[in-house]
Amino acid sequence: MSKEIVVSGIRSTGFLHLGNYFGAMQNYVKMQDEYNCYFFVADYHSLTTHPDPKDLRGNVYRVVAENVASGLDPEKVALYAQSDIPEIPELYLMLNMLAYKGELEKVPTFKDKVRLQPDNVNAGLLTYPVLMTADILIHKAVKVPVGKDQEQHVEMARNFAHRFNSRYSEMFPMPYPFNYGDSLIKVPSLDGAGKMSKSENINATLYLADDDDAIRKKVMKAKTDAGPTEHNSEMPDYIQNIFQLMHLVSKPEITDTFRSAYNNCTIRYGDMKKQLAEDMVAFIAPIREKAAELQKDEAQLQKILREGAEKARISASATIAEARKLIGINYY
Repeated sequence: MSKEIVVSGIRSTGFLHLGNYFGAMQNYVKMQDEYNCYFFVADYHSLTTHPDPKDLRGNVYRVVAENVASGLDPEKVALYAQSDIPEIPELYLMLNMLAYKGELEKVPTFKDKVRLQPDNVNAGLLTYPVLMTADILIHKAVKVPVGKDQEQHVEMARNFAHRFNSRYSEMFPMPYPFNYGDSLIKVPSLDGAGKMSKSENINATLYLADDDDAIRKKVMKAKTDAGPTEHNSEMPDYIQNIFQLMHLVSKPEITDTFRSAYNNCTIRYGDMKKQLAEDMVAFIAPIREKAAELQKDEAQLQKILREGAEKARISASATIAEARKLIGINYY
C-alpha cells in the first residue's frame, strides 16, 4: 500500500525560530516515517518581498541546514528548493487561468499585505494562493501541514483542484490541512504579545541561530509581574506564556515545581527565568551548532537540494504531462 503524500514549504526569508520548530519542523520529523513527504524551501514565494539577491542563496542554505539539524532526513524525504522544479510555475500558470481577481482580493492574508506594504502590492502577492496550490497539486498531495492562518489557502487549493477536475477531468485529489493532534503548538512571544515571528518582535523571539548569551538575555527580559497575592490565582497570559515555554523544553518536574510555587504565592520569577534560559540554551545549542557546521559544507547542501529536486521532479513531470494532455497542449 502506497503512503499518502504530504507537501509543505518554508519561506526562505528571515531566521527560523522556536515557533517554526514546534509548530512545523517537529511534525515534519514525525511525518517522514509515515508519509511520502515533499518539503521545500519556498524561494519563489519569498520574491514577493524582493529579497536582496546576495542574501537569497545563504537564506536557502540556512533553511535547509536548520531543518536537517532539527531531524529531517534527506534520505527519507524530498527536500528541495521550489525554484528547482520548473513544473511548479508551469502548473501555476495553468491554474491562474482558473483563478479570479475578485476571490483573490478577498483573501485575508492579501488584505493584510496590502495594509502592511501598500507600496508593494504586486501580482505575486495577489496570486500567492495559486502558487501555493501549484506547490501542493504538483505532487497530488492529500495532506498539507499548515497553521491556522494558512488553512484558507488550502481551501482555495481544493477549489482550484475542483475547477480543474470539472473543466478537464478528475485528475487532482482534494488536499486538506493536516497536523498531529487537534491543535497546533503556538509558541508565545517572550513579551506576551502574540506568537514568535520571523520578522516582528525580534527581541522577544528565540531563533534557532541565537547564541547562548542572546538566549539568556531574551529570556531574562520576558514580561513578568510582582507575583500572585492569593493562592491558586489565575495566571495572566504573559505568565502562562512562560510556563508554556518551560513545558516545551524543561523536565516536567521542574515545571511542576514552579507551578506549585506560583499556586502557593512563593514563586520567584527571576529564578524561573534563569532555569528557563538554561533549558532553552540546552535545547537550541545542539540544533544551532549542527546547522552551523552544515552551512560550512556547501557541497553537501547542494547535494541535498539536487537529490531532493531529482525526487520531486519525477512526480512533478508526471503531473504536468497529464495536465498538458487533458488541457490539450500536447502537440507531438
